[in-house]
Amino acid sequence: MKKVLLTAAIAVFGLTNMNAQEDEKTFGFSEGDFFVEGNVSFNSENDKNIDEKSNEFNISPKVGYFINDDLAIGAELLFASSKTELDGTDVSDSSGFGVGAFGRYYFLDLGERFKTNAEFGVGYTSMENNLNEVKQNTFEAGLGLGINYFVTEKIALTFGLKNILSFYSTKSDEDGAEAETGFGLGFGDVANPFGGNASFGLLFVF
Repeated sequence: MKKVLLTAAIAVFGLTNMNAQEDEKTFGFSEGDFFVEGNVSFNSENDKNIDEKSNEFNISPKVGYFINDDLAIGAELLFASSKTELDGTDVSDSSGFGVGAFGRYYFLDLGERFKTNAEFGVGYTSMENNLNEVKQNTFEAGLGLGINYFVTEKIALTFGLKNILSFYSTKSDEDGAEAETGFGLGFGDVANPFGGNASFGLLFVF
């Protein structure tokens, strides 16, 4: 009888301990965490008035480190391509590579699994027009918003809007070309090679 009672007590303790561990499960970040994130953005425009089509595709892997529970700093790479057709003829076909740095602040939890953030980033990109081999170099600084949804404690789906507020300076190496600078306020600009569109991706916490 004593053995039966002891076995039952152990079983109850085990279930209670498992439930306690479930209750302690947290979704989010802590000081000292690292994360790796991969984002994909795509933008397509079709102006039927002048028969102009343009497409832009960006992939940007990131790595970040949390200096406290809410603030992370990190670096990112960019692989980008864009193409424009006018009357069925290619007038621009560019591809390029970029590097950047960012600071990200998590400021609001929408429930247990949703975490929202604001991100400020700077980046440098070099794009080459494959039709005429003209290169365009761009420096950019921008502010964006993002949200993470934690599928598990270590994996989150990401959605972001880059360059809601932005500054850029760009110059091509074509003879006689002048530098162009500008400020942006909005959700996308295909003339801006460092992004500016909505992006989707995955985030892994370590």
